[in-house]
Amino acid sequence: MSARDEVFANIRRSLGVSGNETIRRQIAAERLERAPKGLIPARGQLPAEDRLAMFRVQAEAALATVTELNSAADVPQAIATFLRDHNLPATLRMGNDLRLTAMPWAETSLEISHGPSQGADLNAVSHAFGAVAETGTLVTVSGPENPSTLNFLPDNHIVIVSAKDVAGDYETVWNKVRFAFGKGGMPRTVNWITGPSRSGDIEQTLLLGAHGPRRLHVVIVRD
Repeated sequence: MSARDEVFANIRRSLGVSGNETIRRQIAAERLERAPKGLIPARGQLPAEDRLAMFRVQAEAALATVTELNSAADVPQAIATFLRDHNLPATLRMGNDLRLTAMPWAETSLEISHGPSQGADLNAVSHAFGAVAETGTLVTVSGPENPSTLNFLPDNHIVIVSAKDVAGDYETVWNKVRFAFGKGGMPRTVNWITGPSRSGDIEQTLLLGAHGPRRLHVVIVRD
């Protein structure tokens, strides 16, 4: 018996129940189904254009850089320009997300590699599952489409997010995750990314790249 099993066994023993009583199980199931929803801040409950504007303001306040494009076809060239403007090598690692692989990377001189990062990549690109306007936060889900290693190991992380997937609040995005993956099918990891990695632990001096990318660039696609 594990420690967890032992704890629950002690609780059941003190209550004088086995845990298999039909009525108790029904009550628990109904309570979970009818659990009251928490309060949602009003600040993110805005029309689509205003949500995008808030997301950009909040993301930039968190030290991310943001650009907006009208089409996914413009993404490769925009990323090539970003890397060149920051004097970064023309290399890029990505997963096998079909939204990324369908983009015209061949029209650039970027050297593209695929799969999880082993730690030697300077630049990576991911496609976000969604985003939260009220805090400028990106939401990514793990899997071969967008490996979680790309969120943490490369120095420079570029994240693509569709404008239609920018929600006002966290609860909306969580509901979309649950709907997309279904009950019992949640991804192994859901990462919430707000700005580049940073730490002020040492003498309260802000250090970028302490636990992940030192640079986060967000590309919003309105397509």
